[in-house]
Amino acid sequence: MLFAESVSRAFGGQVVLDDVSFIVGDGQHTGLVGPNGAGKSTLLRIVAGADPADEGKAGHRGGSLGYLRQDAGLDDSNTLLEELWKAFPEAVALQAQLDDVAHRIEAGTGDLDALIEEQARLFEAFEALDGYRIEQRIGRVLDGLGFEPGDQDRLCGEFSGGWRMRAALAKVLVRRPDHMLLDEPTNHLDAAARDWLAADLREYRGTLLVVTHDGAFLDEVADHVIELRDAHVEAYTGNYTAYQRQKADRIHQQEQAAARQDREIDRQQRFIDRFRAKSSKATQVKSRERALARVERVARPTAERAVHFRLESAGRTERDVLIVEGLGHAYGDEVVLIDVNLHVERGQKVALIGPNGSGKSTLLRAIAGRIDPTHGTVIWAPRAVPGYYDQHQDEVLDPARTILEEVRSVSGGRADGELRAALGRFLFTGDEALKAVRVLSGGERSRVALAKFLIQPANVLLLDEPTNHLDVPTRRRLIEALEAYEGTIVCASHDPDILARVATRVFEVRDGECFEREDLRRD
Repeated sequence: MLFAESVSRAFGGQVVLDDVSFIVGDGQHTGLVGPNGAGKSTLLRIVAGADPADEGKAGHRGGSLGYLRQDAGLDDSNTLLEELWKAFPEAVALQAQLDDVAHRIEAGTGDLDALIEEQARLFEAFEALDGYRIEQRIGRVLDGLGFEPGDQDRLCGEFSGGWRMRAALAKVLVRRPDHMLLDEPTNHLDAAARDWLAADLREYRGTLLVVTHDGAFLDEVADHVIELRDAHVEAYTGNYTAYQRQKADRIHQQEQAAARQDREIDRQQRFIDRFRAKSSKATQVKSRERALARVERVARPTAERAVHFRLESAGRTERDVLIVEGLGHAYGDEVVLIDVNLHVERGQKVALIGPNGSGKSTLLRAIAGRIDPTHGTVIWAPRAVPGYYDQHQDEVLDPARTILEEVRSVSGGRADGELRAALGRFLFTGDEALKAVRVLSGGERSRVALAKFLIQPANVLLLDEPTNHLDVPTRRRLIEALEAYEGTIVCASHDPDILARVATRVFEVRDGECFEREDLRRD
């Protein structure tokens, strides 16, 4: 069981959690939803015991706990296989003892009979931990999450940020703990890995609390939903679709109750105003005034805050915006791209699809001039002003800066009033703009990165997984803005709405090659 009892938490005077209580029963699969910055990751950290609560208590009762946080937390000097073995500390300790006993037997040191007896005891204990099948379990999970067999021997430090998060997820899944806390597990997964994870979690018999903005994913894995909003929680039964329906019904009923109360209060107030001066009605007037003073007003549903921004193109380019000829790239002996050719014209919106690790990000970085390709050329139109958004852009924000300072660093000397207005459109109003980057949630950091990116002029947008970490309203607004954008776009994404609503051309990057998918092209 996972639980929170009267948990409260504040940061710098801002209350994030206020008297929050809930229970996730044994075997229950619950989605934790809410807008970016609502405190979902904070709540998970408190339940995991990684952060303290100001008041109240939270945690789990009975059994083991696995926790996926938004930073991978891997040891870069370990191989992937070594890192995943760390999920089984008891088995690792027994294996070390077995190795020591085997060495002593081979060396002939110590009492041989006692060593053989000790070895048999250790073999039995290792078998009880299912130790002989651990590598089989590791292989199954790594395969499901899209790793290649040779990846097991690679150092964790060699993997990109997205693959490191997959490794961190694998480390939780292979353990198969009694309880799991998963913070945004689908953010760096392609469609195949996401589908595998959904199927794996459906078979999981333990207790699950998962934070995600992926409603379709929650429809597949969750049987309960907890919404965290305005520092309070509301529990719902059923999957994400059921939660949306129940929430709409609750809001409708709340609005009706508030309207009925308003009408009744207005009726009583009219009676009071009409007969206030009549001595014969004085008793009734006083009685109704006292009754009105005691009325507890039905709270009307608060409007959900949403970002509001437009993407404006900084001037018109020539017709041939971008030409890529014979581009190839390798990282050491690993060939990532082979002879890529791409011709993008003004106003086209190009989507790059393909599995993680196929080379989409490398191609975008080469186009943006962030890396020098091994061979080939990238030719930009003279009036092209490209802007590049890295899928890990939120990770390179300076944690010591405030939000305002971070945006100011790329503003070209714009006045703080203009910067504050821009941040307000991304929901950082008033003193929120002075929050330190280090205390922001993953979704808030993505909003800061997006604001920082969009404040710089561009007429060509190079976007690498721009909807990662964004909550549903922000993601929806970004897709609408990309639809309406009058400039040129080249975007790598797993988001199906970008493919369906934004892209006018689609290129698949696979096995180092890049080819147009005419069957997915929109005219």
